[in-house]
Amino acid sequence: MQRKAYVPGVAALLAVLVAGCTSGPEDGGATDNANPGEAGATTAAAQPGRYDALPEACGAVARSTLDSLLPGLREITDETRREAAYAGQATLTYDTDRKAGCRWKVESADALDHLSVDFERVVSYDAAVSDDNQAEELFARKVTAADLPAPTASGTAGETPATGAPTPSGTPAATGPSSAVSSASSASSAPSTSPAPSVPPADLQPRLLDDLGDEAFLDDVPGGSGSAAEQRTVTVAFRTSNVIVTLSYEEQATTVGTVPDSKDMQDRARKLAAQLADSLGG
Repeated sequence: MQRKAYVPGVAALLAVLVAGCTSGPEDGGATDNANPGEAGATTAAAQPGRYDALPEACGAVARSTLDSLLPGLREITDETRREAAYAGQATLTYDTDRKAGCRWKVESADALDHLSVDFERVVSYDAAVSDDNQAEELFARKVTAADLPAPTASGTAGETPATGAPTPSGTPAATGPSSAVSSASSASSAPSTSPAPSVPPADLQPRLLDDLGDEAFLDDVPGGSGSAAEQRTVTVAFRTSNVIVTLSYEEQATTVGTVPDSKDMQDRARKLAAQLADSLGG
């Protein structure tokens, strides 16, 4: 990703250097007493990011939202355990102004749900690179690491061209033993085909999002098959100025063969992401 070049300061410095090499006192006398350090121009420092602190991660998600993503919370009968489950578990960090996170894990009658929310405030230690540009570069790496697939049109997977053209009009169809042998030979030599896996609709495929923060993406990864309980992990990450937010929502069905619903999980995760973006003011 190409960064913005901070040219004005450099151009001014070159202009001063050129002027110093090509000009001097016309009468050969002494130069003025100006301080040489005052004549030069220094490169302007890049602007700091919008944020200089992070929210408290475990308090960033409303209880009503937790109820939606983690239905097992309401099934906990013991009040002390229920309140602890709502509170979540803070991620260990040594600088809460730079990184903060929280984890929730709750089991219901139908599924085991995990939710994690992580905030990262990016600070550039290069005077020529702004916090925003540094965050933009880090987010680009996250997008690359997610390895989002190229968009695929839905409704085309599994389609195969029609076979067995009709007999031309006026030409009797071949009959008899030789015809039967020929048909059997053709059938045995025809390649076997199996249905291609279904492709989710375009609006449910892993993709970049254009309605969340300054930039964002969504990933949706199913897992488990056969005798294992099915699971699904939906990740939504977005950047607002110099803060990167990543939330991961995972559900594992307790019944073998039950697949967590992609649309439902994506809707819940995106709703939470939008709430977090609004709380940041981005």
